Amino acid sequence: MTPPSPHPAPRIPAAEHAIDAELVRALLAEQRPELARLPIALASEGWDNAIFRLGAELAVRLPRRQLGAALLLVEQRWLPQIAPRLPLATPAPVFAGAPGCGYPWPWSVIRWLPGASAERAPLKADQGERWGAFLKALHRPAPPEAPFNPYRSIPLTERAKVSGPTLERLAAARPDLVDARILGMWAEALAAEADLAPAWIHADLHARNVITEQGVLAGVIDWGDMCRGDPAMDLYSLWMVLPGAAARAAALAAYGPVSGATLRRARGWAIAMGAVILESAAEQDPAFAAAGERALRSLQAEAG
Repeated sequence: MTPPSPHPAPRIPAAEHAIDAELVRALLAEQRPELARLPIALASEGWDNAIFRLGAELAVRLPRRQLGAALLLVEQRWLPQIAPRLPLATPAPVFAGAPGCGYPWPWSVIRWLPGASAERAPLKADQGERWGAFLKALHRPAPPEAPFNPYRSIPLTERAKVSGPTLERLAAARPDLVDARILGMWAEALAAEADLAPAWIHADLHARNVITEQGVLAGVIDWGDMCRGDPAMDLYSLWMVLPGAAARAAALAAYGPVSGATLRRARGWAIAMGAVILESAAEQDPAFAAAGERALRSLQAEAG
C-alpha cells in the first residue's frame, strides 16, 4: 500500500461569501442603477469568481473568496492598459464596483464575449498562427510595478516545490500519464536556463479561458493572474489549448524565435499546470480534469 502523501491533493475551494442574482441586482441598484433592470443569470462559477450575464452584452464578475478579490483588482488596474494592443477580445472592465450590500469585495461589470470556451468548442487546426500572434503581442516588457504573482511569476524551479509532490502522487495513481517520458521532460525543464527577460504574461491560459466561435479564436478571459513573469509560463498553452503538433509549429512560427531552453521550460510549465488541473478537478470537475490529461497526452506524443 502506498503511504499517505504529506502533501494532500488540492480541492476546488469553497466560496467564502454567498453570491446570487439578488446580490448582483442589489449592488447594481446601489452603484449603477441604470443597469439594475437588465436580466441577470448565473453564467459560470470557478475557483475565484462567479460570472453573471447582465442583459445581452454585459456580465458581472464577483470574487467568491478573498484571493479572488486581490486578483480582480489586478485585472481592473492593468487589463485596460494592455487590451488595446492585443489581437483578441478581452473582458476589460467597463465599471469597477465597490463593496456594498454586505458584500465585502470589489467587483466588475465587463463586456460579455460571445462564443464558447475552447474546452467545449475546440480550436480548429488552422488557429495556431493566430494563437502565436496573440502571445507575441502580449509578451511585451512589463513595468517594474507590474504585479508579482507568487504562483506564476516564480521560476519553474521554485514552482517545483508544489508541482514535484503533485507529480509524485500522479506517478503512483496514473502511471499511464506521468510516465518516464513526462518525468524526463520535467527533469530537462528544471535544468533549463532562464534566458528571457520577464514580460507581461496572462499566466492561466488553459482551454476554459480561451473563447472560440465555431473553432476560431475570439477572445481570452480571466486575467486576474496577469503578472510580470517568464513568457515560457504562457507558452505552456501550446500543449493545453492547441489541437496538434502542426498547430503548435504554426504558433511558434508566428511567435518568433524561441530557444531550446525556453521550449523546455514551457514543457515543464505544461506538465505542472496539466498535473494540477488533472488532480484538483478529478472528483469535482471531470471535464476540466480531462483538459489536464490532454496536455499530458500531447507531451507524451511529442516525446515519442
